[in-house]
Amino acid sequence: MSIRSKVLRELEKRPRRLGELKSMLGNDKKVQRAVEELASSGRILCKNGAWFAARGGLADAAIPCKLVKLGENFAFAAQADGPDIFIPGRGLAGAMPGDEVLVKLFDKPKVPGSLEGEVLAVTKPRATFVGVVAAEGGKLFLLPDECPFLRLQIKKNAAGGVRAGDKAAVELLERGSDYAGHRAGVAVRFGSAEKARQCVRALLYAAGRTRRFPDKVKAEARAVAEPGPADFKKRLDLRAEPIFTIDSAETKDIDDAISVTACADGWQLGVHIADVSHYVRAGSAMDREAMQRGTSVYFADSVIPMLPRQLSNGVCSLNEGADRLAFSCIMQLDKTGAVQNFRFEKTVIRSRVKGVYSEINALLAGTAGEALVEKYAPVAGQLPVMAQLYQRLDAARKARGAIDIETGEAKLLLDEDGRCIGLEKRRRGLSERMIEEFMLLANQCAAKLARSHQLPFVYRVHESPDAEKTGRLKDLLHIAGLNAGFKGEAPTVAELAAILDATRGQPLERAVHMGVLRSMAKACYQPAPKGHFGLALEDYAHFTSPIRRYPDLAIHRILSDFCAGVSGRELESRYADFAAQASEASSAAEVTAMQLERSADSCYKAEYMAAHLNETFPGRVSGVSRQGFFVELDNTAEGFVKAETLGGEPELVEGFSLRAGGRRWQLGDQVLVKAVGADVALGRVDLELAE
Repeated sequence: MSIRSKVLRELEKRPRRLGELKSMLGNDKKVQRAVEELASSGRILCKNGAWFAARGGLADAAIPCKLVKLGENFAFAAQADGPDIFIPGRGLAGAMPGDEVLVKLFDKPKVPGSLEGEVLAVTKPRATFVGVVAAEGGKLFLLPDECPFLRLQIKKNAAGGVRAGDKAAVELLERGSDYAGHRAGVAVRFGSAEKARQCVRALLYAAGRTRRFPDKVKAEARAVAEPGPADFKKRLDLRAEPIFTIDSAETKDIDDAISVTACADGWQLGVHIADVSHYVRAGSAMDREAMQRGTSVYFADSVIPMLPRQLSNGVCSLNEGADRLAFSCIMQLDKTGAVQNFRFEKTVIRSRVKGVYSEINALLAGTAGEALVEKYAPVAGQLPVMAQLYQRLDAARKARGAIDIETGEAKLLLDEDGRCIGLEKRRRGLSERMIEEFMLLANQCAAKLARSHQLPFVYRVHESPDAEKTGRLKDLLHIAGLNAGFKGEAPTVAELAAILDATRGQPLERAVHMGVLRSMAKACYQPAPKGHFGLALEDYAHFTSPIRRYPDLAIHRILSDFCAGVSGRELESRYADFAAQASEASSAAEVTAMQLERSADSCYKAEYMAAHLNETFPGRVSGVSRQGFFVELDNTAEGFVKAETLGGEPELVEGFSLRAGGRRWQLGDQVLVKAVGADVALGRVDLELAE
């Protein structure tokens, strides 16, 4: 009789705890595995730490879910298809965020019409958690980042040398019937939780992101050689053209270059993109790893690359003076900036200059010194032509009503030890906006080509706002004293653009711009062309960043075969499933990367504020709740003013302002605050009014 059968037989007699089963049947590892397999199939369930056989359809009535949020006295479990289920604290049975669980719905929920239930079993436990180590009563505990109110006790013989105040990752070695019964062992000790760099290392570890690549991937990357004459055959040779790149000064993974020429009837614009698909072949170890990563992750002064550095910073990067393989989109534009025709070509290029945004902005403004003028001499004639073309493109963008949201992106200034010593609001100058418009054009051309030829493809899709989000936006605009009377049920992109322009540079800019952003659907990747609402475009895809985004690499592969003459039927056979798979994987990876980047920024901002406690800062109210209000400081850090520090009973007014102690604060109000606390590990800043 197998161990699984023995376990099931014993549990059919009566409920037993895991330790009891191990004592009875011996071979702890096999018993543990048998219990996990039986639980995963729903044949056994666990309640209050005791396992029992599912009878009378109990397992069939249970709903497979994933615990997605854990509060101090409640949780939410997400179904694969359906609304989240509310779980009261008494029904959690020690389940942790990320656990896959079976949930039984209550027949009579406390809130009529809601879904409420209890956890019957943890079918697939999550093992690893990251947090801060605390000491209490001679014992060490991990306070998980996702639920810092919990205390996971660390076993003495598995502490790994951690101390209170460390950032660490632990594995749950034992699970009790409640949280107090869980026991953990330290997997990684990162260092002080007061240092943002160590906290970000922990964030990356928890998300499974690492700079290290598998051995097979590294071996493939090492085998890639610099391009030579054999690689240039059958390519359009553009090395004599004044092509150059424009990026930030610190950029090392350069995947786009440009060339612009004035013509009698308009302009010729060339957008030349690193031909990554030439090196990263379908089905290779590098390709599988790139799809899994989905995107590079950027934070502070670091990057977790999608591709090994031999490619991302080396053979694929369009480095100054180096012969590089490119995939070029060459466009003919009329005097209004409209694309009249375009073509995609496999090319070989040589960048004349490694352009830097700030330097080109100075040249365009006429404030550059002699050294910069000399550096850019090989491409100096293109700069005024680029500016002229940009003016036409910018006018066309505004005419179609494309949305331009100010998100308040921060530039973090670090010292030699990686500690954040300064915060600045990142500004987009003329050169940044020019490059953005040129890349948009190439992306549109790629999507237009794919749609017109019905190619299997990965489109960048942004759908229009739904009714519920539109309602919340209308409430915000009403409170802000702005016109919320949209012509239809949902706002048009032009109506939203007008609202953004009306508040640009005004006290309500941040609140309204973020409100508009939250009202819109999340952009994603899909294999069907549904257009891009925010850009007011019918055709859109991501073509211009294949070093750092997998969707771009995916469509390069498809377009390469199309340009090589592969038939439509063969393209459909090769890429239909691939396009769907790449779209889904890339959308999920993008969400993870954005969350990581935001969390990393918050840690660094909290580190900066921790060095400036008891100092005062100007800012504006950026969010309100009954518990207090958020303030975004002029330096881009955001903190929270607790209602209990305001005096009097707090009252939330229409969801957008807070009244307490005879005063009222609403979105956009300017305030002077004092920094009173900063938790680097959680990226949290506590403020009090300084007035």
